[in-house]
Amino acid sequence: MCGRTACSLAADNLRRACAYRDRRGQQRQPEWVRQERYQPSYNKGPQSSGPVLLSRRHLHQDADSSERVLMDMRWGLVPSWFKQDNPSKLQFNTSNCRSDTMLSKSSYKGALLKGKRCVVLADGFYEWQQQQSGGKQPYFIYFPQTEDAMDKEMEGDGEWKGWRLLTMAGIFDCWEPPGGGEMLYTYTIITVDASKDVSFIHHRMPAILDGDEAIRKWLDFAEVPTKEAVKLIQPTENIVFHPVSTFVNNIRNNTPECVARIELGAKKEVKATPSNKVMMDWLKSSQEGSPQKKENDLPKWTSQFIHSPSPKKTSASVLQQWLGKQGQPAAKKHKA
Repeated sequence: MCGRTACSLAADNLRRACAYRDRRGQQRQPEWVRQERYQPSYNKGPQSSGPVLLSRRHLHQDADSSERVLMDMRWGLVPSWFKQDNPSKLQFNTSNCRSDTMLSKSSYKGALLKGKRCVVLADGFYEWQQQQSGGKQPYFIYFPQTEDAMDKEMEGDGEWKGWRLLTMAGIFDCWEPPGGGEMLYTYTIITVDASKDVSFIHHRMPAILDGDEAIRKWLDFAEVPTKEAVKLIQPTENIVFHPVSTFVNNIRNNTPECVARIELGAKKEVKATPSNKVMMDWLKSSQEGSPQKKENDLPKWTSQFIHSPSPKKTSASVLQQWLGKQGQPAAKKHKA
């Protein structure tokens, strides 16, 4: 599952952190679309908005499909075919999309086959481990970081040396109100079987795209067809994590305390890593600019986004079946 994330970088730094090379090998930064709508947060949940990367060609048909744009979209996909006048009337949860059903469920299949692939950006995501006592212990999960991540707030247009953003595979769609009005862009995060290291926390995790080549293939729908792109949807072991306070349980709480590492005392502790230490230094350096939101602007949280039933089939096996039907070699199976 992925029901809560943090994305605390300011808009300009977020753009710098997403620098890439286009098809000609030129170093670029993605341009913002509707930058004024983006609000950094240490505690984002479904129905709030968040930053995603997508190919510029989705917005401009004559654009190079390797060019990227940053866009603030609402979390929780509303299919383009939805006929009600209010997207909140959608009767099912679309914040996450299981990889083993994304090519069969009508909510996602149409958008995916049309190449509406995006990359959801975050500092990291939160997951809750069920405790024998009946409670749940939250963890913050993210890419390993370097010492350079402490320079997160560094200004300028030079190479980004700050926090490495977690890049999650997503699907987006665009819904137009039946009576006319502004188009609504929404997204869902694809989930897979959890990798070995995090499976003790939860049996599902986001499909994480590790490295710019994976991001390029996922976004460039004109050059990389669906049957090739879905091979990227696999668990990854290249992540680290630490326990955090139950302070994060309340989505109205939006301060660095949400991502701060805690000690579990007599409980099984997670060993400190260089990335954990970098996280604490990073938090100390960003206290002054911590994002805040008015309480009325924040969505309410329900437990439906925290837990999902155990999968009957592995994500990899279902994808392999679909790929086999397309006459392509099956993706390598990863054990959860």
